[in-house]
Amino acid sequence: MTAYSITEPSKASKWVAGLLVAFYTIVTLLPLVWIISTGFKSGPDSISYPPKLVFDPTVEGYVNLFTSRTRISQDAPPPPAETWYDEITRDQGMVITGPSRFGERFMNSVIIGFGSTALSIILGTLAAYAFSRFKVPLKDDLLFFILSTRMMPPIAVAIPIYLMYRELGLSDTHLGMILLYTGVNISLAVWLLKGFIDEIPREYEEAALIDGYTRFQAFRKVVLPQAATGIASTAIFCLIFAWNEYAFAVLLTSGNAQTAPPFIPTIIGTGGQDWPAVAAGATLFLLPVMVFTILLRKHLLRGITFGAVRK
Repeated sequence: MTAYSITEPSKASKWVAGLLVAFYTIVTLLPLVWIISTGFKSGPDSISYPPKLVFDPTVEGYVNLFTSRTRISQDAPPPPAETWYDEITRDQGMVITGPSRFGERFMNSVIIGFGSTALSIILGTLAAYAFSRFKVPLKDDLLFFILSTRMMPPIAVAIPIYLMYRELGLSDTHLGMILLYTGVNISLAVWLLKGFIDEIPREYEEAALIDGYTRFQAFRKVVLPQAATGIASTAIFCLIFAWNEYAFAVLLTSGNAQTAPPFIPTIIGTGGQDWPAVAAGATLFLLPVMVFTILLRKHLLRGITFGAVRK
C-alpha cells in the first residue's frame, strides 16, 4: 500500500502550481518589459504596427526626456554638435535649448513620497502603540473613524481640500502635499501597526519597566525592534500610495511641488506624444519604489505572514 502525506503536495499539484506561478509572472512582467523596451525605441518604432519586437536600441527617449528642444532653423543653422546627445537630437531635426523639468519633478516625488512615508510611520507607530497598550476611551469608535477615512475616495474631498489649501497658502508646496499624503496614509499605518504591536507580548515591556526603564525607553528599546518587520511592511505600502498618487497631484500642484505622475503624460514630441520619452520617464519613475521594496523584501514577506501561525 502506498503511503500518502497529508502535508506534502503531490508531484502533479506541484507542476500545476509551478505553471500557474510562471503564467502569472509572465502576465505581470510583460507590461513592465514592454515599457522598458519602448524607452529604448525610436519614435517610429514605438508606434509601428504591428509592434516591433526586434529593433535597433537607442537612447533617444532618454535624451528627449531630460532636454527641451526646438526645430532647427533653416535661416540660421546651429553650430556642429559637441556631444553625443546633441548628435541624437540633430538626427531628429531638432536642437537642444536647455534641460527639461523632469529632474525637478522627480526630486519632488522623492521629497514628498519619502517625507510623507516617514511622517506616517512616526505618527502611526505612536498612535498604534497607544491603542494597543493603553485604555483609550471609545477605542473601537476611534479606530473605526480612522479606518473610515481610508474608505472615502480621495476625489470626493479634492475640491474642499483645494479651497482650504488655497486659503492656507499650502497649494503647490512640498509641505502641503506631505501633510495631505500623511493624512491619507496614517489610517493604514495605524491599523497595520496596531496588529503588529498586539502580537508583541506585554511581558517584554513589563520586564523592562521592572529593570528601571521608563515607558518611552521600553517602547524605543523593546517594542520598536520587535515591530521592525511591521514598520518596514507598512512603509512600503505608504510609499507606494504617495509615490503613485495622481488626482491630488494634478489638482493641488502645477509648478513648484508638481510630482512626476502628472508631468510624464505632458511630454510632447514632434507631431504627437513622444512615447519613447514617456516610457523612459515611467521606467525611471519605477526604480526608487522597486529598489526600496527589494531592500525590504524580507521584512515584507515576514510582515504579511506575521501572526498567521501561533505557538
